[in-house]
Amino acid sequence: MAKVGVIGAGSWGTALTVLLENNGHQITSWSAVESEVVMLKENRELKNLPGVKISENTKVTQDLKEAVEDKDILVLAVASSYTRQIAHKMKEFIKEGQVIVNVAKGIEDKTLKTLSEVIEEELPKANVTVLSGPSHAEEVGKGLPTTCVVGAHKKEIAEYVQNIFMRPVFRVYTSPDMLGIELGASLKNVIALAAGIADGLGYGDNTKAAIITRGIKEIARLGIKMGGKLQTFSGLSGIGDLIVTCASMHSRNRKAGILIGKGYSMEEAMKEVNMVVEGVYSARAALSLAKKYQVEMPIIEQVNQVLFEGKTAAEAVKELMLRDKTIEHSDIPWDEEE
Repeated sequence: MAKVGVIGAGSWGTALTVLLENNGHQITSWSAVESEVVMLKENRELKNLPGVKISENTKVTQDLKEAVEDKDILVLAVASSYTRQIAHKMKEFIKEGQVIVNVAKGIEDKTLKTLSEVIEEELPKANVTVLSGPSHAEEVGKGLPTTCVVGAHKKEIAEYVQNIFMRPVFRVYTSPDMLGIELGASLKNVIALAAGIADGLGYGDNTKAAIITRGIKEIARLGIKMGGKLQTFSGLSGIGDLIVTCASMHSRNRKAGILIGKGYSMEEAMKEVNMVVEGVYSARAALSLAKKYQVEMPIIEQVNQVLFEGKTAAEAVKELMLRDKTIEHSDIPWDEEE
């Protein structure tokens, strides 16, 4: 049994709390949001995650020291925009070699750093890992079969985290490619906005398949240029997470995209979804990375123009379809002409 602090008691943090409880671990769940703490203490479940109840044995607290100090492993499940702030507050309670599992997905807008880089910058004494994959909280919390991948700098740390999370309904793989895992996890949210926009416009399966296929091409193109591995983008945190986020109604990014496709503004869509839409926060960072590494990312570019520049969704789709003709895979040679 491990002592685990889950930092962040939103849907994903709560679903993982239930998973880890079922593995026999001792959990302390922390939230800065008083209403979440009250809800979990009184009802043992969140209103936006009905039927997923945490155990009476789990401590729920607003005291960060209580949640962090003397834990074998910490699960950092706060929204990406708060990752640096919360990591900074955790610093005085972190021990040398503390294992931290980041499960949030995003890129810091101002610095263009991945979240693991942000955490390592704030908590240099910690062993930071990432857990990602096609894993909606609604399904993980109910024990539906799910697969994820844990990335770490050291094999033994990855395997330690793998053992903590692994159970018959939650299969965990390991990988040394933390960068690739995080890029796939964050950029897929932007592509999912595009998929939702297409749904909101009334387009069909052909359009969805095109967005997913060309979307993973964009993600991999940038990821490899930054040092990620091709295999990662064809794996769970790449194409796997992209498919589930673009196709599922559990996806808040897809939901927001549907509303935008129907004519809502970005602000109106986020208010209607009433949950953190990570793709909106990652979109600008993704475009900045594309420019920095001189990588063509037309879907990401059009999503940014719809979100922040007033372009209509229909205009964005038309521009994507009317781009210059090109070859699908430039690295496949033609037969030599006679």
